[in-house]
Amino acid sequence: MNVLPCPWCGARDELEFTWAGEAHGTRPDSPEQLTDEAWADYLYMRVNPKGVIHERWCHTYGCRQWFNLIRDTITHRIHGAYRLDDPIPEVRE
Repeated sequence: MNVLPCPWCGARDELEFTWAGEAHGTRPDSPEQLTDEAWADYLYMRVNPKGVIHERWCHTYGCRQWFNLIRDTITHRIHGAYRLDDPIPEVRE
C-alpha cells in the first residue's frame, strides 16, 4: 500500500484518499462555443504521461481537504504534495 503525504495531516495510507485526475487543467474560455467533440476532449481526454505528473487528491477519510500530489507514474514514487493555493514546487529527482 502507498502512503500519501497530506499537507495538513502528514503521511497516511492511500485508502484514506480519493484521486481526482490531473491537476492544473485549463478550462476553455468559452465552453458554449465548443463543438461536442471539443467539449468531450476537454472532459475526458488526458495527457497521461510516463514519468512525473501533478495529480489532484482529496483526503476523503481524514481532513477532507483537496491538494496536489507529485507522483511518478512509472515508479509510483511520491515527490511531494502541496496545497491548491501554494505555488507549484520544483521536482527534484
